[in-house]
Amino acid sequence: MSRIDIETKRKLREMGVTTLLDAFDAQDDTLTLGLAFEEKIKLAVDDAHASFTQTKVEGLIRRANLRYPNADLRRLDLVEERGLDRSVIAGLGTCSFIDRQQNVVFQGFTGSGKSYLGCALAKAACLHRVRVSAAMTSCP
Repeated sequence: MSRIDIETKRKLREMGVTTLLDAFDAQDDTLTLGLAFEEKIKLAVDDAHASFTQTKVEGLIRRANLRYPNADLRRLDLVEERGLDRSVIAGLGTCSFIDRQQNVVFQGFTGSGKSYLGCALAKAACLHRVRVSAAMTSCP
């Protein structure tokens, strides 16, 4: 239970740092008893930052308007018949191609998982806090 007075809470809300206020409120006195003031502040800021980051990533994923928002590179079926190289997928998951300003193009038969793979890669970019716009095209 937080020992912050009502006026201070109001000011924190007015400043828009409700996640920090929530982190202070979530601190359990029995768990933080004996911790220095700086350590309590560090715990609260770490919790608030984690919440802020999670909210930002969720917003990026939502705004990307992915066909498969639950797609995940870690859940790809990398059986040999599909021709997916584990090291290439792992390399794409680092999103270093974005820093190098390179595009990624997937080719394959209908139903082979190109859209899922693209959404999984887009989600990985969102996790790296990169704004994503996915475009699905077809070749004549």
